[in-house]
Amino acid sequence: MAVSSIPARSEDPTARPARAPRRPRGEGQWALGHREPLNPNERIKKDDDPLNVRARIENIYAHRGFASIDPQDLRGRFRWWGLYTQRKAGIDGGRTAVLEPHELEDEFFMLRVRIDGGQLSLAQLRVIADISREFARDTADITDRQNIQYHWIRVEDMPEIWRRLESVGLQTTEACGDCPRIVLGSPVAGVARDELLDPTPAIDEIVARYVGDKQFSNLPRKFKTSISWLVDTPYESNDIALLGVDHPEHGPGFDLWVGGGLSTNPMLAQRLGVWVPLAEIPDVWAGVVGIFRDYGYRRLRNRARLKFLVADWGVERFREVLEKEYLGRTLLDGPAPTLPAKPVDHVGVHEQADGRHYVGAAPVVGRVSGGQLAQLADVVEAHGSDRVRLTPYQKLLVLDVPSERTESLVDALRGIGLEARPSAWRRGTMACTGIEYCKLAIVETKARGEELVARLEQRLRDFDADISIHINGCPNACARTQVADIGLKGQLVVGPDGRQVEGFQVHLGGGLGMAQGQTAGFGRKLRGLKTTAEELPEYVERLARRYLAGRSAGETFANWVIRVDEEELR
Repeated sequence: MAVSSIPARSEDPTARPARAPRRPRGEGQWALGHREPLNPNERIKKDDDPLNVRARIENIYAHRGFASIDPQDLRGRFRWWGLYTQRKAGIDGGRTAVLEPHELEDEFFMLRVRIDGGQLSLAQLRVIADISREFARDTADITDRQNIQYHWIRVEDMPEIWRRLESVGLQTTEACGDCPRIVLGSPVAGVARDELLDPTPAIDEIVARYVGDKQFSNLPRKFKTSISWLVDTPYESNDIALLGVDHPEHGPGFDLWVGGGLSTNPMLAQRLGVWVPLAEIPDVWAGVVGIFRDYGYRRLRNRARLKFLVADWGVERFREVLEKEYLGRTLLDGPAPTLPAKPVDHVGVHEQADGRHYVGAAPVVGRVSGGQLAQLADVVEAHGSDRVRLTPYQKLLVLDVPSERTESLVDALRGIGLEARPSAWRRGTMACTGIEYCKLAIVETKARGEELVARLEQRLRDFDADISIHINGCPNACARTQVADIGLKGQLVVGPDGRQVEGFQVHLGGGLGMAQGQTAGFGRKLRGLKTTAEELPEYVERLARRYLAGRSAGETFANWVIRVDEEELR
């Protein structure tokens, strides 16, 4: 009799049947069939497209007031129209993470105006100034996304604000939210002497075709874009970036990068290695956004940026999916861009390609007012110009100035608090909104930045090196703290008396690949390296003096930070 080769079944009553392999948990990727709402933000978007909220603002909330606003609209969908509730005055940073949203927020809003490519006409500048003075208590900050940001906005005033903005071709559509945010562009696009190809037509087409289009109004998270021929935008920190490159066979075009983003888990964008002609930029851009919409992670909010998908897939797979599933064609291989000899800085007086000049000026940490912008409009008009540009570094430019009028313009700008020949400190310091208005902030930023610049200008007036200082009120890195020479992340620290006070964790030596010889990387974090806000000016001054005393010939601050012992940095 044959003996069976099948083992006898166990008679042990305690034995458990073998489990089937567990299916990997879905990441909420639509393309893989995971369309169920997976977090509160996804439910809000599924219940109603956020773009629809404008009708409710105009027809209901503007008439019935703040108390009538549905909470899902207030803290969710309003962002698609550039509106955030602002922080209630008097709430200290220690309570930022413990209070409920309704306890943190005031009955006023921050409002962002899209200024794609940073381009403003004189008429647009005057409308921005008028809105600031009439509806925003004279506030109008220049952000590092080339936006104008108002504060103290009432929902009752939004229909009129929209009417005025749109009458001169401006909008707040998708200035915030899980959608395509403002498109960064070179502030000297179309006039730069070193520009071979102006990408402005592609930026304009993207905005016209896709901003406010419901095919892209529900993305997993925000989506940030940079398109520039020159290396003068922070391209490596964007979800998608296109940077000018001259192909040896096909001529001028653009090099494609994807997957950049900072915040609490910073990553730099990666090259796909393709050459994109100007006419194809909008379609390629839409393909990348489509991948993000369909394959992006929607289960966990903190993993929903495109950078996580790119990190998991790698650039080869990303390019393959882009070509096969979204474009239906193979993209041309292309060379890497050539970086300039030194970082491009538009502050000061510079010649344009047509022989006229542009003049770049610096407010202090991006803080301006409606009154100041109205004065700027008068100054610009008096000097024969009709164009102003905003930069991704909280600066502004006046274009098309006759050469014989540049010095007069420099003097006039200085007279209204805008410096075209600023100190290294004023030129290099940026700050986010901070605790004054932002519900996420832990510390004050704008006032601290102004105090820091004033102190350093007084004590180190003739400082002869460029050091970037980026001040952020929380870990979210809106001011790009990780890629600054000195990055300051706001937090509560222990003061001299043992009590918690406002302070900063210090990042040192970060930067992007903006010039030859620069290696992009995040700032060095030394164990326990923190400073109170009160001690910040003294700390930065001490660090700067050590750098001046110990640097070698031509050594940048970032390279010095890498080379010296930790004790030199404390």
